[in-house]
Amino acid sequence: MFDKVLIANRGEIAVRIIRTLDRLGIASIAVFSDADADAMHVRAATEAVRIGPADARRSYLDVDAILRAARETGAQAVHPGYGFLSESPSLARALADAGIAFIGPPVAALETMGDKIRARAAVEERGVATVPGVSEPGLDDAALAAGAERVGYPVLVKPSQGGGGKGMHRVDDPADLPAALAQARREAASAFGDDTLFVERFVSAPRHIEVQVLADASGATIHLGERECSLQRRHQKVVEEAPSALLTPEQREWIGRAACETARAVGYVGAGTVEFIVSGERPDEPFFMEMNTRLQVEHPVTELVTGIDLVEQQLRVAAGERLALAQDGIRHVGHAIEARIYAEDPSADFTPTGGEVLLAEWPAGEGIRVDAGVETGDVVTAHYDPMLAKVIAHAPTRAEALARLDDALSRTLLLGVRTNTDFVRALLAEPRVRDGDLDTGLIDHEAERLVQRETPDAVFAHAGLAVIERAAGGERAWAADGWRVGGALGASVRLRDGDGVATVTRHGIPSLGGDAEQRRVDLRVERDGGAVRFRALPRVLVRIGSAGDAWVADPTGTWCIEPVRPARRERAGAAPTLDSPMPGSVVAVHVADGDVVDEGAAIVSVEAMKMEHVLRAPVAGVVGVQVTTGEQVARGQELATVTPPDAQDEEGS
Repeated sequence: MFDKVLIANRGEIAVRIIRTLDRLGIASIAVFSDADADAMHVRAATEAVRIGPADARRSYLDVDAILRAARETGAQAVHPGYGFLSESPSLARALADAGIAFIGPPVAALETMGDKIRARAAVEERGVATVPGVSEPGLDDAALAAGAERVGYPVLVKPSQGGGGKGMHRVDDPADLPAALAQARREAASAFGDDTLFVERFVSAPRHIEVQVLADASGATIHLGERECSLQRRHQKVVEEAPSALLTPEQREWIGRAACETARAVGYVGAGTVEFIVSGERPDEPFFMEMNTRLQVEHPVTELVTGIDLVEQQLRVAAGERLALAQDGIRHVGHAIEARIYAEDPSADFTPTGGEVLLAEWPAGEGIRVDAGVETGDVVTAHYDPMLAKVIAHAPTRAEALARLDDALSRTLLLGVRTNTDFVRALLAEPRVRDGDLDTGLIDHEAERLVQRETPDAVFAHAGLAVIERAAGGERAWAADGWRVGGALGASVRLRDGDGVATVTRHGIPSLGGDAEQRRVDLRVERDGGAVRFRALPRVLVRIGSAGDAWVADPTGTWCIEPVRPARRERAGAAPTLDSPMPGSVVAVHVADGDVVDEGAAIVSVEAMKMEHVLRAPVAGVVGVQVTTGEQVARGQELATVTPPDAQDEEGS
């Protein structure tokens, strides 16, 4: 076994790998960019090495930087985690040349399965069915468009490299294909360094089922059962579970054998996942989709139902050991479900967020596991993937696991960064989810309804009091049983949460003596033409962020309440503005300053956390562009304006 292992990754997966290394008594080496100098994985490791600036292409995606760090620290092996260089033949080859073990499969397996076009051809030769599509190497946009016509719409545009849903786009109308191809190429080049694309027929109402495999260098190959990963948003998994509620024991055995044969076809060694698209109506006819030649984000659900540490197995196989596990010795106990916690705002079309983590509290208890990459005081940047943590529940039955996960999420507290936690709780409560009636389009169909919620008056009350107190004395944090005395009597503030606006007025100050209830202040909340008065408020927790936003946690959820700021444009007929929904980088300006555009036309594309957001014209008119490609922008920054014809006429007259 190794004495020292370098982890070529960051965030929660790096912390999770360190946990196993610590248990096995192996020294861990973290690598970090300038943006991660004080990140949680850096603090957790035995030692840490800087590998470059915040730009992932010059740090976490830089093979030379990783190799240099491994040599300088005397690492005997490198674990790539997932994402970044985890499926990079270049890294595996460079480490082999340097005499350093790569904790992953051989280069040949990486090259074949890492190229989805070659992977489809390889499994088709062995008689494994694939989704109908066009997947020859080197296809240009014209060839892809012609192939899409032959396959039939809707189609799915997919990058040949990488995974995680990045660069994947469903296209229903041929007229939308050119823009989808351009965006997919940008996203693929940014995330994977390769913009090669292919096109598949879009399978309606599919289920995403994958099988975990393990193999050693002697050729022994086993599977650890399947995972259901159908709850996805824009091809990005949100909730995963093991086992699948769809498969019968016979179907489970068949798909497990197919996964092992797929691994054997490329001489696979290590831990990997074979992914299938399965129709809910015909689960006995799965289509091979791809093989992920690495550890998966959702590996904890398999670990919980089997009791097998997959990272330990990866280490042992990479060190030359043979598998100590046999297929007939694998036992599955109970059911496990995982929820991914993302730094994103579901109410704003799931745009990535960021900021300082003012408070992080993770749940604990029987059957609960948390793989987190942030703690209180950490900063979530716009440079990397928005996933912050995974909360996993294990129980004897699926129903019990769902209930246990919901309870754990209700005790998950992250203030300072908007997350999808409450959205996931709403998703888990859906009747179809509880019944196991899943498909990959469920979230996209129901997202608009699931993100809706009304802010309680008490939340506005606490946020208003916190903002008033902060203005008076500069304090940053309050709890419901310890309000600081100060602030003018009658002070008020206007606050917003999404589309809801409220005015909070302070009518009294607490007495210096007495218990907590006697120290409560008198508040009035006015909204929608009505008013509510509070004196004895429910117990909540409030934090104020660096931007002055009030973060409120109460028994019904976590809320970010923003002070209403004066509008930049007061005059009638002002040009509608396009503000950046997130901090990030401008990756494309689709029009020139002064162009005339139709409503809905693409104006600017902003990328953050490996996701691209296209801003479109809210009305028809003349564009005023205020940014250039490559420019870094802040959340809320004005990027462009669109002046409608009637406003131009008024200005001219």
